[in-house]
Amino acid sequence: MSKVVIFGAGGRAGRHAVTEAVARGHQVTAVVRDTAKHRSLAGDGVTVVSGDVTRADSVAAVASGHDAAINAAARLDMASDEFYVSAAHALSSGLPRVGVGRLLWIGIGTMLEAAPGVPVHDTPGFPEEGRAFSLGHAAGLDALRTAGAEIDWLVLAPPPVVLDDEAPRTGRYRTGGGQVLPAGEGASGFSYADLAVALVDEIETPKHHRSLTAVAA
Repeated sequence: MSKVVIFGAGGRAGRHAVTEAVARGHQVTAVVRDTAKHRSLAGDGVTVVSGDVTRADSVAAVASGHDAAINAAARLDMASDEFYVSAAHALSSGLPRVGVGRLLWIGIGTMLEAAPGVPVHDTPGFPEEGRAFSLGHAAGLDALRTAGAEIDWLVLAPPPVVLDDEAPRTGRYRTGGGQVLPAGEGASGFSYADLAVALVDEIETPKHHRSLTAVAA
């Protein structure tokens, strides 16, 4: 059993990560901005706390005593690049300060390459508003790449489509490199539930390190 701190636990990806980790017997600290809005997260194996993923001192305070961290946080009330870069610096600084050495970060599929050297967000016709959000994620990844060796981070990026929030957990997924994975045989999409499986697998049995890694059905 591990102790896992999950930032952004109130969102769709975060809630599925909480569910998956608890189902496997891990103790979870669910970090949200406003605990009053997320009381439903609390239960056996889950403690809900307030924290700010963009501040290293807040990260360290809520992560102390844990074995690994998952970042599923997002903010729409500030610029994408400002948020993700701030979060990357805060996590890569705050987590090692309290002995947490493993960070799983949920990326976005549009930052994966559609062709060698060409991320999805740079393909012709890609919506400009979506591009700004994706570039923010990419800036966060660049910030993680400057982090010291004391933090073993991994950015897992699902396919560049809307993930299924209702699909049941299958426990099956594929991983690749920094390119969009081709559609698997018989695959109809990818779910938040199976993204959570991949995240917790990387906590229990780390296979990818300090990289952007595609994950898909």
